[in-house]
Amino acid sequence: MGLRVLGCLFNLPTAVIYGSLSLFVSILHNVFLLYYVDTFVSVYKIDKLSFWIGETVFLIWNSLNDPLFGWLSDRVFLSTQQSGVEISSPEVILKRLKALSRNGPLFAISFLAFWVSWAHPGLQFLLCLCLYDSFLTMVDLNHNALLADLAVSAKDRTSLNFYCSLFSAIGSLSVFMSYAVWNKEDFFSFRIFCVVLALCSVAGFTLATWLLRQRFETEVKVKWDQESTLKELYIEQPSAPLEKRITLGEYLKQLSRHHNFLWFVCMNLVQVFHCHFNSNFFPLFLEHLLSDRISLSTGSFLLGISYIAPHLNNLYFLSLCQRCGVYAVVRGLFFLKLALSIIMLLAGPDQVYLLCIFVASNRVFTEGTCKLLNLVVTDLVDEDFVLNRRKQAASALLFGMVALITKPGQTFAPLIGTWLLCTYTGYDIFQRAPLSNVVSAQPKLVSNAAWEPALRQGCFYLLVFIPITCALLQLLSWSQFSLHGRRLQTVKSQRQSLTQSQSREIKMI
Repeated sequence: MGLRVLGCLFNLPTAVIYGSLSLFVSILHNVFLLYYVDTFVSVYKIDKLSFWIGETVFLIWNSLNDPLFGWLSDRVFLSTQQSGVEISSPEVILKRLKALSRNGPLFAISFLAFWVSWAHPGLQFLLCLCLYDSFLTMVDLNHNALLADLAVSAKDRTSLNFYCSLFSAIGSLSVFMSYAVWNKEDFFSFRIFCVVLALCSVAGFTLATWLLRQRFETEVKVKWDQESTLKELYIEQPSAPLEKRITLGEYLKQLSRHHNFLWFVCMNLVQVFHCHFNSNFFPLFLEHLLSDRISLSTGSFLLGISYIAPHLNNLYFLSLCQRCGVYAVVRGLFFLKLALSIIMLLAGPDQVYLLCIFVASNRVFTEGTCKLLNLVVTDLVDEDFVLNRRKQAASALLFGMVALITKPGQTFAPLIGTWLLCTYTGYDIFQRAPLSNVVSAQPKLVSNAAWEPALRQGCFYLLVFIPITCALLQLLSWSQFSLHGRRLQTVKSQRQSLTQSQSREIKMI
């Protein structure tokens, strides 16, 4: 029986095993996002100063660690012929799989550090956030880089991304299961639940990376056998000229000349801002626009569906990408965002059912767009490979540079959102009882009942004008992005020909 199961695992397609890695990340990360703030504020009683210090340090580290780890991982790929040694694609994939096999279990262990009090709340908050984000970044960078390294054709990459979305949707179910054990007063059941999730993640990372390594170690072994055979026959391979190692400054100069990269990060910065704006203010919109008009179960359903629907929706978007191309699908989603927002603005805040659909679809489509953009980054990896005549694609480094420029959108989202809300309505979300405080500061003629419609109107305008503004900015920058159609096919064919010629070099000698 055990041999039969092992045989079935060995026969699984590479895309399925690659996609399963998303499951072992999402079962932990969704629970983390939902509960870590509430745990430290309500259970560990962290003070406000320590909380903001921890968040500030985390935001800085969160932006810097992506390019830092990407550079440490891929700098050797920028000129791979140092010391006359060439790195082949299977060796690059093995390097990333070894990094995943190490950092995946460490990521799961760092997740557990949140749910047991082992230090002063402020110190534990800071250390836990930075450790967790470091291992998560290493996992994400290497996992995303494999998307560019395992396949070059758009069809194969879409298949890989399809299974990632499928397994991410399955992983989102951990959020629904967590409701059954979450209890601030009795934390024991929730801790056991988190331990079980972490053990599943460790086992999953270990097994999935081991299965993938078995496949590519065979290719590397064949290459080594061919090289040893040539040495035994005294056939010398032509030595490649030594190349100067590219410095970080030179690499940044190359990126500054990569116009499609620059237009993409401009668009993606707005996209990251919009995704996190929706995440940050989704509960606020439910409370002030819909809480008195829908039942509690309907609100819970909207909140739950906003986690799982983007992954399921992405399965359909990926099938569209195979027929129409990623560029056309992303552009269509921007137009859809703009059209829905204008329709909602014209309809007004009193159309309850339309408002429910808009609040949910706005988050679902925005998150869905974010998940498609990894495919665009892999195309940029191909173009960077061709434009700079690299010996190996520096995929993890490029993903890291994209994150460096776009992650500030995570910080801008709550800052700009709260500033706009406070400016136009006077509502401060950081006050414990904001409505009563604001009302008491107004003249006595202004009652609480008179104030609430103004807040509701302000939330509605924030809900519709942010997507309209984001959509217009994104359509402007996306129209300048030229890596699609014939140009994309040319870049892919050039990369495939270069990769194939490099892999055939030993056989041709």
